[in-house]
Amino acid sequence: MTLRQTESHTHLLEPFVVDTTYSAQARLHPLHLRQVRLQDRFWEPRRQINRTITLPSQYQQCVQTGRLDNFRRAAGQIEGPFQGRFFNDSDVYKWAEAVAWTLAAEKDEKLEALVDEVIGLIAAAQGEDGYLNTYFTFENADKRWTDLQVMHELYCAGHLIQAAVAHHRATGKTTLLDVATRFADSIDSVFGPGKRPGTCGHSEIEMALVELARDTGEERYLKLAQFFIDNRGQQPPIISGKTYYQDHAPFRQQDEVVGHAVRALYLYAGATDVYTETGEQALLHAINVLWADLQQHKVYVTGGVGSRYDGEAVGESYELPNDQAYTETCAAIAHIMWAWRLLLLTGNALYADAMELTLYNGMLAGISLDGESYFYQNPLADRGRHRRQPWFGTACCPPNVARLLASLPGYIYTTSDADLWVHLYTSSEANVRLPQGSVLKCKQTSNYPWDGKIKLSIEPEQANTTFGLNLRIPAWAHGATVSINGETLAPPIQPGSYCRIERTWQPGDQVELVLPLVMRAVTSHPYISNNNGRVALLRGPLVYCVEQADHEADVWDLYLPKDFQWSEHYAENLLGGVVTAQTSAFARTDTGWQQQLYRAYGEEQPTYAPATLTAIPYYAWANREAGPMQVWLPIKPD
Repeated sequence: MTLRQTESHTHLLEPFVVDTTYSAQARLHPLHLRQVRLQDRFWEPRRQINRTITLPSQYQQCVQTGRLDNFRRAAGQIEGPFQGRFFNDSDVYKWAEAVAWTLAAEKDEKLEALVDEVIGLIAAAQGEDGYLNTYFTFENADKRWTDLQVMHELYCAGHLIQAAVAHHRATGKTTLLDVATRFADSIDSVFGPGKRPGTCGHSEIEMALVELARDTGEERYLKLAQFFIDNRGQQPPIISGKTYYQDHAPFRQQDEVVGHAVRALYLYAGATDVYTETGEQALLHAINVLWADLQQHKVYVTGGVGSRYDGEAVGESYELPNDQAYTETCAAIAHIMWAWRLLLLTGNALYADAMELTLYNGMLAGISLDGESYFYQNPLADRGRHRRQPWFGTACCPPNVARLLASLPGYIYTTSDADLWVHLYTSSEANVRLPQGSVLKCKQTSNYPWDGKIKLSIEPEQANTTFGLNLRIPAWAHGATVSINGETLAPPIQPGSYCRIERTWQPGDQVELVLPLVMRAVTSHPYISNNNGRVALLRGPLVYCVEQADHEADVWDLYLPKDFQWSEHYAENLLGGVVTAQTSAFARTDTGWQQQLYRAYGEEQPTYAPATLTAIPYYAWANREAGPMQVWLPIKPD
């Protein structure tokens, strides 16, 4: 393991979301948030809404729901009962992390004042021994660390640590980092070899401790993260159904994605972090087996994960219902986190593809266009009852979306020894220093995801600078082309990989990547029985759906012909500006079922009327009047 060695925190002013600078196993190293400036019309407006509307409104929700008063109570500033659920501290920490990443990219005095106020409350609530959890401050103090599976103590600690690392990297201040390291030291005094055994029922602490180790150079935190992974499946099954907690078997023996979706994906992301530092092959083997199980059997076409309301859980292989899909927004974010870590580890485009798909669909559907309401669940079919809410009793998803949007510039570019890598396409400017010493600027111009033409201007600080440029070619991008200064590269350009261009670059060199953005239909494995005879529609990274607001016929009655052709149109004033797609279709019109649930086979004689079908991006649904929605559309039988 190779961690940064330092005696001081004060020089750590590079706001990496995940810092693999000194990670021996990592192939790629991200750019930090101050190296990348977004200038696009898709993500940057959402990030500004996040800064000006979402984060202030979430602060008010934390005030109104008593989350901040819990810290005041723990600090002895007010009296009264604890308010809300036992894990409510974590929502405050995620909000603080989102503010920190926002401040890393852009100065905002109001947000900085708010987060400083909140950090003051957090620090005041910390015990003399470093322990910090407002639910256990007074009446539950004797129950600390007695129910790790259920009570989320380590989960809350993990979110505190992640917020502290983000705040330190973004601002250079140690006010929250000091709190977090004191708490981490307190945890380390309780758990570890020769101390108390145990592992958290809701993973989060593992990722946090690894990042704290990277930030401080303190190896104890990395070892503690590995300890919590090593303790999986080691204790007697006190609670039935330990698959729910991913505690049913030692981690290195786990070969199937099971249980609570968010807990599972956070655990796998944390294990990936530990492997990235230690290089333990048994960990890597388990990680690869689990990733394959997820992608081959248990992930939705949107990148969402979690098919069951019961336990917010991953179901059996091919158990992917549409109208009953749980697909928690936090699970989509966890999917992105895991894919990102695997991408940093390997440079394999399949992880970037999974990350992009989930970012544009499974995650982005979780927040309204105005930035003030949220989905907890993200079904792929609905009768019109599922609507976004301004907050939840269990409010993990809103601040989770906020922290991902705030940190998004950190996911676009990475470097390797002598290469620049471009993973996501969006108008932006990146200031790059390659590990071998070359300095350059990369300006990306595009109208992605609506247009597939992407231009990159390369400006090395010195002429005649040799390095490689790696452009991701998504797996769906058959027919993609790349040209340099107007000269098209010879094929093949392989979808699902990176196109590497190594050359001696000159200031002003122009690269153009053209990705064919056309509507395409996909089918699912025949064992996903509810999708048999149906297709899902995608355009580039975007999954499409049909929503009642665009149709007269009930969208659950719409059928596509076997041969369908699309007309596409950019509707600037619709849903914040989207490309819609239209095609001729059919609406089933047969009647007689009103008083019957079943008929004898052969009695039904379906009839159809011509209809026009309009598809919109899935992320934008439920921003207009309520009504049915579908992603998977049936094909009209002969």
